[in-house]
Amino acid sequence: MEDPQQRGANLVFRIDEDQKALLVSAEPDENAEPIDEAWLRERLEALGHAAVDCPAASITALLGQYNSGLPLTDLRLGNLVDAELEVTVSPDGLQVRLDIVAARGGHPVTWEQVLAELAELGVKEGILFDVIENAVHAGVAEGVLIAQGTPPQHGEDGRFESLVPEVRDRRPKMTETGHIDYRDLGGVAVVHAGDALMRRHPATAGTAGLSVRGEVIQAKPGKETMFAPNLAGVTISPDDPDVLVAAISGQPVHVANGMIVEPVYTVESVNMAVGNIEFDGSVKVRGDVCAGMTIKATGDIEIGGVAEPCNLEAGGNIVIQGGAMGSLGRKDSGDFRLRCGGTLNAGYLQQVKAVAGDSILVDDVAMQCDLAAERHIRVGGKKRGHIIGGRLQATYSITGKVLGSPNRIATLCEIGLDPALHQRQQDLVKQRGGKEMQLVEISKLLAFAKQNPGKAPEAMLARARNTMQALYADIETIRGEEGEIVRKLELAQQARVIAEQAMYDGLIVQIGALRYPVRGEHGGGAIGLTDNGIGLLSLEEANQPAE
Repeated sequence: MEDPQQRGANLVFRIDEDQKALLVSAEPDENAEPIDEAWLRERLEALGHAAVDCPAASITALLGQYNSGLPLTDLRLGNLVDAELEVTVSPDGLQVRLDIVAARGGHPVTWEQVLAELAELGVKEGILFDVIENAVHAGVAEGVLIAQGTPPQHGEDGRFESLVPEVRDRRPKMTETGHIDYRDLGGVAVVHAGDALMRRHPATAGTAGLSVRGEVIQAKPGKETMFAPNLAGVTISPDDPDVLVAAISGQPVHVANGMIVEPVYTVESVNMAVGNIEFDGSVKVRGDVCAGMTIKATGDIEIGGVAEPCNLEAGGNIVIQGGAMGSLGRKDSGDFRLRCGGTLNAGYLQQVKAVAGDSILVDDVAMQCDLAAERHIRVGGKKRGHIIGGRLQATYSITGKVLGSPNRIATLCEIGLDPALHQRQQDLVKQRGGKEMQLVEISKLLAFAKQNPGKAPEAMLARARNTMQALYADIETIRGEEGEIVRKLELAQQARVIAEQAMYDGLIVQIGALRYPVRGEHGGGAIGLTDNGIGLLSLEEANQPAE
């Protein structure tokens, strides 16, 4: 019977530090039992050599010679591989990380080695000694953070804080997801001379940081923001240079880098007795606007009642609490229209022609209207939300609860690219090209002056440098606008006509040269561009519209 104690009894294992090797010797023994790799692995583990790197070829050689009864003299069975240590400092100098590849029979990494590496790299701040001790004890580490600097706290940009609730906002409006904010425009807020309107919070300098090498990391100061010059109807507070106060009584309006106050002209109603109104500011009509009348305002127009066929023209928003009736389709129709630079918000629109620089929002119904909005048209708030007949144009979306009617009334919805946007894009390309050519010529002049000192007047060179800086700034501004146009054109590709509840035969959707006539009756859905042209989409697909 095989005696386990006799297997490999004559094998002698020894470590040779000079050769960094595990050597094996054995004298021939005719009574020795054969051994295999499993037995050898167990023996190495019992002797404390399990971690030694033993190549397969060396194991095969040992087994072959030993089992054949041949003598072994310092056969190199394995290699003693020391642990590998790497300490790296991040490019920003704020972090140090430790990597340890475990020893394979060789020497492990020591605490002193890690500290020596840190010293060589100049690391002296934020050292995490406990973490180093744990990593050394474990004998292995991968990207372990062993030193942490103090990052700088960069300054905050200057900002403006409105001190007046419910202020109209005429700045460009955009959300992160690209959705329009269908807000209630409310009534005209009024402030009086001396009322505080807006506070400017100056930019902060920030707090410097400290690298792991003990170097100061300067903080970036915030970008300063100043009140725009020549803001109408406001002044700087004599008690606080960072506060805007009203200089007159009127309607406060947010503008870029500040706020203005527009005078508000208030009347009970507009009729033949009152006459047409043209006002530099905002107009508030508590009641109705009678047929044939005209109101022009540089600010907003708010009507508390109904607008009969009339002309309304506002630089800002138009709000008609009751609704508006036009004269489209009538034999005696005049050239009446509603036009605003912002958003038109009405309870209902019937036979109305309207143009909005932003969006058109209708609570109840838009019937037989000619509507055009630069961004969106939406019909349906708390009421019916029917779009019946007429023509509607918008760049990004036209939305209603019900589009068309069971009577197959022709209803045309046009969405998508704004030709004016394409034209502006082409104009900007030409402008930028011209300025870049000027920049090239000025660069040639300055290069010539550098190679030929004294040949160009210093005054001329100074003007050239100033012009170059101005051109750089102009080109940067143009590129920014070009980028915004590209973004808008991309959003326009996602344009949708959306029926939240139903759409009927007679509805026609047009995107550029593509037309989609709806056949039959459908439930909620949308129409927009698909991989195969223009077609029907689900509401889920349509609920990702543009800004």
